[in-house]
Amino acid sequence: MQLRYAFRLYPESGQRLALGRAFGCARVVFNDAVRARKDAHAAGLPYPKAAELSQTLITQAKRTVERSWLGEVSSVVL
Repeated sequence: MQLRYAFRLYPESGQRLALGRAFGCARVVFNDAVRARKDAHAAGLPYPKAAELSQTLITQAKRTVERSWLGEVSSVVL
């Protein structure tokens, strides 16, 4: 037997801001990962591993001035 559930969420304004911030940060990191893979492919290099991408795009990026806002969200989201 298969069951189906339907849920609706009605977040309040603070929750909407937190969700938007989390999804926005995740999208930026995802776009950076895609760009890193495309650059490696164009250069004829092997694709970077997930651990390398995580170290470069999340951990080191949080320490820079232009990407310090990535530290405002949970690392699980990123």
